[in-house]
Amino acid sequence: MTTSLLLAAVLGGCAAAPGSDAATPAPEKLKVQVLSTLPHDPAAFTQGLEFSGETLYEGTGLVGKSSMRAGPAGAAPSVRQELPGLFGEGITVLGPTAWQITWQDGVAIERDAKTLAELRRVNYTGEGWGLCHHDGRLVMSDGSSRLTFRDPATFAPTGGVDVGRDQLNELECVGDSVYANVWQTDRILRIDAATGRVTGEIDASGLLTSGERGSADVLNGIAAVPGTGEFLITGKLWPKMFRVKFVPVT
Repeated sequence: MTTSLLLAAVLGGCAAAPGSDAATPAPEKLKVQVLSTLPHDPAAFTQGLEFSGETLYEGTGLVGKSSMRAGPAGAAPSVRQELPGLFGEGITVLGPTAWQITWQDGVAIERDAKTLAELRRVNYTGEGWGLCHHDGRLVMSDGSSRLTFRDPATFAPTGGVDVGRDQLNELECVGDSVYANVWQTDRILRIDAATGRVTGEIDASGLLTSGERGSADVLNGIAAVPGTGEFLITGKLWPKMFRVKFVPVT
């Protein structure tokens, strides 16, 4: 074998095969830059957070304390509907209607987006954790590594992607990405909605003081602020919400 052929063979053997881990870009490392702080109901066990226009919608959990509420960010909700007997989870708003899912009850509730009055219930299989909408479909998490796509009219599953990271929780769809809280951590993942590839990892630690953390639960709740590139983030039983940007770690 000539020297040139030997060099080509060595280089070829070292090249990453298509689809291998070495050929996949590493997720971008990001952190939160706090722009402002807003009050948040410390009794709200936040499961879903989403803007529709200037209205902030929030879904809360725990049996006997579950609700869906809406109003100006940082103010008392102007509309609120309780969800008696069920454990509420993620929410999303699609024009005149909204969906609210439940944890282990296997029930999705469709609501009027203005009054939050219940319009109907649809059954589904498995657990419900987070919910958002992307490109004419719903995206739902169940605490596993999988995101399931659902029809926004029937709630029937239409496909999905595997992210390769477990405990995906509250979701926010922005452009071609899905942002996902990772349960029991201070991390948020940015996920390619089409492939499930993690394109960014966001460190959202250190937002609460040590005193505030004593009565608070985990980070949960991501709402993109329309037209700004900014987000509101909060957590279960947190006394504050934070308006932030996700910026590269330097």
